[in-house]
Amino acid sequence: MTGLADRLTVVLLTHDCAGWLPATLDRLAELDLPVVAVDNASTDGTRELLAARPWLRLRALPTNTGAAGRTEGVRAVTTPYVVFCDDDGWWERAGLERAVALLDAHPRLALVNARIVVGDQLAPDPISTEMAASPLPETAGVPGAVLLSFMGGAAVVRVAAYEQVGGYAPEFFIGGEEETLAHPLLREGWLLRYVEDVVMHHHPSLANHTRIRHWGLRNTLWNAWLHRPWRSALRWTVFVLRSAPRDADLVRGVLLALRGVPWVVARRRPLPGEVDAGLRVLEERRFAAWDAARLAGLPAGAAPKYPVP
Repeated sequence: MTGLADRLTVVLLTHDCAGWLPATLDRLAELDLPVVAVDNASTDGTRELLAARPWLRLRALPTNTGAAGRTEGVRAVTTPYVVFCDDDGWWERAGLERAVALLDAHPRLALVNARIVVGDQLAPDPISTEMAASPLPETAGVPGAVLLSFMGGAAVVRVAAYEQVGGYAPEFFIGGEEETLAHPLLREGWLLRYVEDVVMHHHPSLANHTRIRHWGLRNTLWNAWLHRPWRSALRWTVFVLRSAPRDADLVRGVLLALRGVPWVVARRRPLPGEVDAGLRVLEERRFAAWDAARLAGLPAGAAPKYPVP
């Protein structure tokens, strides 16, 4: 292994994706980096597939902990940075070298979000396009577009920052869980950036996609009421409920959100005013885009995450 392996470890999170995982593992092996694979209680042969790869360290969890499984991977690393990877994506090594150089050069930079390209066609992911066009001003002299959130499987992260804020909150499980990490990082003064020449390849398996939409809706509501001033939280809640498809996932998501009200109220800690102001700028863009789609007669999409960037 080369010098990059002393700075960076891949943390791979997977659950019931044995049919798709071999291609991802082959790509990760080419990176020549240490890999910690966290299996979230798979029952389809995923764990056995991982155990047969002696070059990675396997953390086999007895229960499915969702995104919080990444914390188990972080606990196992000895490098100052980790690159998070899902079971349907892989990274270009040159981009990882760029991300590590930025993290080394800027001590308050907690996270670098990659440019995501999709499939063999290398189509730009719409979220990456949105991140690249971030309207938020750069005030710290750090390269890249200013972010207030990120994509969980497309991030290179400083371990010290991740550990300072406790990592992913297990209560959020999966689906729009990034804000449970992004908002505490921002509260502590850490910086998040999108960098075009850091590249992650996404080959969507959709193996578990249909199972999580109601969790994502619940999580976006919880995040609003945990981290936003009352007026901002109410404004975002109204938008989420207006824009979400009227289906069973909406009902399940709202019921799950209401069930957690005591937990949210007990832990509520609004973000500083300047961070909330940035989120409101991003929300205005999201509101305008949704209004334009509605006027054009386009169908409603899935319930929105927090505004990205």
